[in-house]
Formats: sequence, C-alpha cells, structure tokens
Amino acid sequence: MPPTPAVDLGVFPRGFRWSAATAAFQIEGSRTADSRGRSIWDDFVDTPGAVRDGSTAEPGPDSYRRWADDVELARALGLDRYRFSISWTRVQPEPGAAPRREGLDYYRRLSDALLEAGITPFATLYHWDLPAALEERGGWLDRDTALRFEEFAGVVAEALGDGIRHWYTINEPVSTSLQGYAVGTLAPGRQLLFGSLPTVHHQLLAHGLAQRVLRQSGAAEVGIVNNHTLVRPASAGEADQLAAGVYDLLHNRLFADPVLTGDYPDLAAFGLPPMPVREGDLALIAAPGDFYGVNFYNPTTVAAAAEGSPIPFEIVPTPGAAVTGFGPEWPIVPEALTELLVSFRDRYGDRLPPVVIGENGASFPEPDVATGEIADADRIGYLAGHIAAVGRAVAAGVDVREYTVWSLLDNFEWADGFTQRFGLVHVDHSTGTRTPKRSFHWYRTLIEEARS
Repeated sequence: MPPTPAVDLGVFPRGFRWSAATAAFQIEGSRTADSRGRSIWDDFVDTPGAVRDGSTAEPGPDSYRRWADDVELARALGLDRYRFSISWTRVQPEPGAAPRREGLDYYRRLSDALLEAGITPFATLYHWDLPAALEERGGWLDRDTALRFEEFAGVVAEALGDGIRHWYTINEPVSTSLQGYAVGTLAPGRQLLFGSLPTVHHQLLAHGLAQRVLRQSGAAEVGIVNNHTLVRPASAGEADQLAAGVYDLLHNRLFADPVLTGDYPDLAAFGLPPMPVREGDLALIAAPGDFYGVNFYNPTTVAAAAEGSPIPFEIVPTPGAAVTGFGPEWPIVPEALTELLVSFRDRYGDRLPPVVIGENGASFPEPDVATGEIADADRIGYLAGHIAAVGRAVAAGVDVREYTVWSLLDNFEWADGFTQRFGLVHVDHSTGTRTPKRSFHWYRTLIEEARS
C-alpha cells in the first residue's frame, strides 16, 4: 500500500471550508412516503437490466426517516457545510401542482437541525430527479422544462429560503446531457448522440432562471456545479489531438463557456448544430454567480475513434494510472485536478468567480456488512492526494474556497446500484446501520488540523 500523500494545510486560506455531500434520490428512500412523485430515476431503475445489480434505491440509507443520524454524523465530522439535494418530486410531485407540505417539512427539519449543529446547509436544487411527467413531454429537450424548474425554484425559495441561503442550482448538466440523453447510461436512458445537445442549453437556462429567483428571495450564495475533467490526448498524433479537442469541448467548454463568458464555443467548427438560443437567454445564463462549482473525479484520456464510428473520439485507459473500483474508467491522477483548476484560471481570468469543489471522492470494493471499522486506506490516499492537489492550485493563485467529499454516506450509485461505495460512512443497505470508516476519522482530523 503506497503511503498517504502529505497535505500542506498551510497553503489553504483562513476560512477555507470543508464539506461533504449527498443527493436525495441516492439516500432518502421512502419512494411512497408522503406521495413523492415519480421521477426519471424511478423509471430507470424499473427498466430491466438498466441497473447493474438489479437493485432499487429502496431503502438504501433511508435518510428520509434517519435524517437526524446524518446530521449527527456531519456534526461529528466537523463539517462547515453539508451539501444535500431537494427532491423535485418530493416537493412538487406533479409539475405546476401545489407543493407537498410533508416534503417541504422534511427539508425544513433537516436544514434547521444542521443550523443548530453549527453546519451551513448547502442545498442542490436539481440533482437529476426530473419528474417523469416532464420527461414524457420531452424532458430537458423541451424549453418548457426550464420554465417549470423556475417555478419549482420559486416554491422552494418561498418555503425554505429563510433557513437555506446557500444554493447549487443544477448539478452536473454534462452528465444529464451526455450520459442521460446522448448514450443512455443514466436516466432517462435516451441514445440521441448529438441530438441531445438542446438539453445543454435548457439546463443552463434553468440555472439562470433559478439563480435569478433565488437571488430575489434573498439567497446569500448561488452558483452552478458541473463535472469537469482534464482531457489528455492519447498521443501527439493529429487525430488524437483533434479527438481530445472535441471531447474537451463537449465535456467542459460547452458548459463552462456560456456561464463564464456569455457565449457558446464555435460548434460549427466541429460540425455541430447551433444551440436553441433565444433573445436574453445568454444574459441569464452568464449572470455572475457567487461561485463556480467543480466536481472532479478523474482525468480523461481520449483517442481518435475507429473509422465509421458515429462519434469522433474514444475514451481509453490512462497509462500508468492506478484506478478506483470502477476500473480503467476512473484513473487516479490527483495532479490532473491542479492542472484543470489552473487551466480554468488561465482560460477565464477574472470572469471565473471563486471556485467550490462540489464533489471529489472514490469508490473501492468493500463488504456489504461492516463487522468493524472499514480500513479504507485507498480512499484516504485518494482524498489526501486530491486535497493536496487543490492546495497546489491555491498556491498557484486559483481562488478555491471549499472542498467537498463525495460522499458522506454509501448510497445508491445510480446505474451501478449498490455495487459501488463512496462513503466516509459505511451503510448496510438492508438495515440502514451506519458505521464510520477510517477515512471518516482521517477527514475529521484533517479538518481539525486545518482550523488550528
């Protein structure tokens, strides 16, 4: 086992925040409780073969009923902030319908308890659980979904905005567009390839609309968070370099450019259709955020696709890199995070607001039942390496304000079901029993040392 990378906490500014995250569909369970409406993820998990182990999200950590346990874990960990998401379908089972008081009361109890524990609630308004009724009308391919999201933001802001004042609007629009609509490995499971591109614009528009609503309601901090990756060509060859450029455009620039510069990159140069932009859209999308959220897990090595492929690139293993429980798909290269953050600073300059690392973490094989403390040295090494990488970016002049571990709890890992465990806390998904892993205690100690 390689030694745990050293972390120079001295480079982090005073007041730097330490956080951990979860998402509603992955931890809450209680699909039928209080008439939670049906989302695209309910449809996805009910599709035979869609989820790797055939599992559903029930009961999982059962956080809808065990929210107090989660707050106590966050308090014991010493978090500055706890990132969680608000289920659209638990609050508003049908788009446009009256909100469900029971759902709003749940998030009120959670946020009030966090505040009482000295932890800032940092809520995500949309973490992939689109109401199924909206998907039936076109989902994120349809501009109307952005308008319905604006309404949902208003409902939540009015009911909860006095207690929750820090917000992520949309989580990882790239994952929804590319995996959900382009290749179908995530909900809603469509396989439209480049026909999925309108979902990019409609999600970014939804962000702009929601940000405006939340600001008007008195929010202290609002921003979007996307999954970003450092793209590396597989070789110095022209074909691989071009393929990497296309992938970087699709995964990174297509989402960051309009938010940070007010315009999309030149899609026509890559043979792609224009976005369905209407007058005023880009001004909304590019309205300055209080932060820019970056979720980072791994770099991506890209090669030119074989002749005849419907897409011009292929993701290939990263040479010499260790991997997480996902295998070659998730290489471990902490220095790639430093390089990514510095590249954002260089590309966007003073248009880049303070950066928040909204998710960073790793899954490794672990037992379903914990008979004692899980000695997850691989996870500790991953987290230490990436926290050190953030520190190097800070030392290089990147204004990073917060680091967030994904995840506080082992949870339902989307299409991988319960086969992947990201948590600082082990969860027995048959009983809900929570057992802090060694990484939990390591992160708590790091937070304590950072404050000393």
